[in-house]
Amino acid sequence: MKKPGKPPFSRAKDGDRRPPARNVPASPRNAGKPPAGSDAAFRRPAPDLAVIYGGHAVREALRANRRKCLDLFATAPALERLQAELAGRDVKVHVVAPETLDARLGAEAVHQGLLLEARPLPALDITDIEVKSGLVLALDQITDPHNVGAILRTAAAFAVDGVIVTERHAPDFSGVLAKTASGGLEHAPLIEVVNLARALDQLGDAGFLRVGLDSEGSASLEDTVLSRPTVLVLGAEGKGLRRLTREKCDVLARLDMPGAIKSLNVSNACAVALTLARQALNQQA
Repeated sequence: MKKPGKPPFSRAKDGDRRPPARNVPASPRNAGKPPAGSDAAFRRPAPDLAVIYGGHAVREALRANRRKCLDLFATAPALERLQAELAGRDVKVHVVAPETLDARLGAEAVHQGLLLEARPLPALDITDIEVKSGLVLALDQITDPHNVGAILRTAAAFAVDGVIVTERHAPDFSGVLAKTASGGLEHAPLIEVVNLARALDQLGDAGFLRVGLDSEGSASLEDTVLSRPTVLVLGAEGKGLRRLTREKCDVLARLDMPGAIKSLNVSNACAVALTLARQALNQQA
């Protein structure tokens, strides 16, 4: 995964923090103690480090248990609400003041008193996709972390079998994206590929119907005959699908909007498309 932004606190290498954070056992007894304030030290940004903040995002990272969780920085009230998720987990807990998290994340970040340092999710490959719902998403250079986070949240809600992104021209899978995904990052299988066109070739060879969502599509998605499994390909806002991506799709379909507004934000369009696709596939079952 790519590097997150540089924090105001750093350390030279793992195990060499400056100054040392106050290590507090994960117990309700800690909730009444004074917070450690600014004595917490955070890890230096690195490719093998994910920073996750916010109540839902941190809670689901602990619950899902798909990644190695390293250190939890929490205010006393927020820590008290996480006791069930922390039970049996090997994660160091540090009680801190809200201002410490503000300094690390920025005053605009809605951290809700929680910041988790963890390892990235295990890398997955196209061949790791297990067809269950019969739906996969492929994102063609969608770079806005809010949009991708919202898409991952929707993908988790619809139990999609995978979300394919490119290694380049994709946002960091931590921070703002993880917060926006509200826990969805932990449940939607994420597959990074070097070349999306090649990945679509692989999916086609594996029997996937490749449907590109395009405002200039020849038919509406509602009128498009779908088959299981299907991959829905979404393009970036403004630019849409790239030429080669369009050529790799079996069909281009549009979302017809009956109202005065004829286009949707890509994350909203994804939710509509998944709703229509799921209905179509369920009718065939």
